[in-house]
This record gives sequence, structure tokens and C-alpha cells, in this order.
Amino acid sequence: MNLLKSLLIDKKDLKELDFGMLLSAMAILVFGVFNIYTATSGYYAKLQLTWLLLSLGVVYIILLMDYRKVYKIVDVLYWIVVLMLIFVLFTTKVKGAAGWFSIGARGLQPAEFAKLTTMLMVGKQLHKVDGNINNLKNFIVVTIYALIPVVLMLLQPEMGITMITFFIVLGIYFVMGLSMKVIFAGFGFIGLSILVVLKTNFLPSHWSDRLTSFLFNEGSELGINYQLSRSVISIGSGKLTGKFSFPRFLEDMTSGSQTSTQFFNRVPENHTDFIFSVLAENFGLIGGVTLLLLYGYLLYRMIRVARKTEEDDIFGKCIAVGVFSSFLFSILQNIGMTMGIMPISGITLPLVSYGGSSVLTTFIAIAMVLNVGMKKKTTLF
Repeated sequence: MNLLKSLLIDKKDLKELDFGMLLSAMAILVFGVFNIYTATSGYYAKLQLTWLLLSLGVVYIILLMDYRKVYKIVDVLYWIVVLMLIFVLFTTKVKGAAGWFSIGARGLQPAEFAKLTTMLMVGKQLHKVDGNINNLKNFIVVTIYALIPVVLMLLQPEMGITMITFFIVLGIYFVMGLSMKVIFAGFGFIGLSILVVLKTNFLPSHWSDRLTSFLFNEGSELGINYQLSRSVISIGSGKLTGKFSFPRFLEDMTSGSQTSTQFFNRVPENHTDFIFSVLAENFGLIGGVTLLLLYGYLLYRMIRVARKTEEDDIFGKCIAVGVFSSFLFSILQNIGMTMGIMPISGITLPLVSYGGSSVLTTFIAIAMVLNVGMKKKTTLF
């Protein structure tokens, strides 16, 4: 009986569970799975659903715990992921980057987990100093912990998740009240660093082309500009209501035809980085706005949790703000790059793009915010 009770979420906690956040996240992912299916004829969609089922199991396990007990093992989790980031540098490079461990036919990307452990470590360090980020010693210590995984990701090089991690930390610093002079100085340093990197041979040529393709009408022999142009055409062709036809979709399914994917297959990375171009062609402006509304509701629920967290629970507040920042930047960056108004960075669209590690870590992040919301009325620290 005690074992069974330990496997069930407490009724008091269940009443505090933000079902709106969880259901909106699942709705976004199902919407994404459908568009992945139309772009790939089913193979990756089935894998995505498998990752969804696994992720929901992990979400349930996280909801059984108290996030503040994780506080005690943050250091262990952080250094394990740091070691993984070091070891992955010695793996075989794919497309000029060494960022994956091969597990059978699949892959595991430590950087996806690094953005979470970095957020937790920054939150823990700030909690230890009562959120006093404007103290020079505190700022240096917290920033060093943030920089270690960032530098290791840059060495791969993994630009997309590095950018997300930067904005996670930036969001936390902003909410904790870091001086705006320091924040603007940080942006200046980042801008200068980008210029230095682009002027050197630190990045492979195709990465430099990705970062500058939205500013200059040029691309490398790898077809960066072609990728962007096909994406913009695909988005525009969807017009108001999109080109998706349910009767035709059923006909394709029953006949085994792939006519509904012929154009999408001409958009490189159509089921991962450029899934929004598929969605916009399928469902037009209405589909794109619907997705943004779902994202808006999800983000609103996250920031609502952050606002309701007790003032002395710096750790919990950092989790909610960090996940919010990650989602907000990823959404704006991914959709922007498919339209040609942001650099092509390899950042996936949360819960919509295909990706096992991405789906799992995204749901882990959502589960942590849900846990913060469930436990906000209890005390443990």
C-alpha cells in the first residue's frame, strides 16, 4: 500500500497542477507531429510520438518529486553533463561538429541537457546568495558556472544551444535585478565576440554562412541561401488557409503516394530546423497564428508560475524564468530564421521540430516548471 501511495501524486499537489500548461504543450507537439508526418511520410512522426510517450513518463516521475530536493544534487548533475560535453569533443564530427553520442541508430546530444543543468546551477548559486547578483564576487562566481558549459559547447561548435543557454542566463539575471549597465556591456561583448569569430577560422565556413545569410544575399556551396529561399517560398505559398487537403491526405495514406510531400522534400531540414515552413504551407497564416497563440498561452502559464513563487524561493523562480526564456528565444529565433529575418542557427522549434533529445529535455523543463507551481505553497528550504 505504501509503495502504491508513493507512486501516486498527492491530491493536494494535483489540485495545484497547471493542466493548462501541460495540455497546451501536448497540443503543440501533436500539431508538430502531424506536420512532420506530411513532410516525411510517417517515419519521423512515429519516432516523435515514441519520444512523447517516453517524455510523459519522465514528466510523471518529476511530478512525484519535490524540485527543491533536486537542489541538493544540482552540482552532481551539472558536473556529469560537463564531463559529457568534454568527452563528446572526441567523438566523430558530423557536418563539422562533434556534439553527439551514438546510441545504436539514434544519437544523444549532451548540449540539450547542458542548458538545463546550467539553469539549475545558476539558480542554485543565486539562491545561496539570496539573489544578490549585483555583488561583484557573486556575479563572477555565477557567471563562471554559466561559462564553463558554454565554452565547451562553442568548442564543438554548437551555436544554437549556446545561444539558448545565453538567453536563459540573461533572463534569470534580468529578473534577479542585474544592473542594466552590465547587461548592455554583456551584449556589447557578445557582439564583439561574434565579429571576431566570423573574421577567424574558428567556425566552419557553412556555420559562418548560416549566421550571415539573413544579412547578405549569399551562401556557400552547401546551399544555405537555397535553403532559406525555399523556406520563404514555402511559407508564402500557404497564403491565408494553407494548401493542406484532408481528402488528398487520406488518398495519399491509402495509396502509399507521397505527392503531399513533394515540395516539402525540396526544403532542407524540413522536419527539424525548418518545420515551420511545412506548417505554414500546410495551414497558411491561420495555422501559423494558431501555433503562436498556443505558444503564447504556454508562456503565459510559465511566467504566471514565476510570479506566484515565494520571494525567498530564488531557485524555483530561476527555474520558471529560465524555461520561459528558453522557449521565448527559441520560438522567435526559429520562426524568424525560416522567414529570413534571423540568422540560421540550427535552433529547433520547441515541441514542433523533430528531435528525440530536444523533445525529452523540453518536457523535462516543462515538468520542472509544473513542479515549482505545484509546490509553491509548501516550505522546504
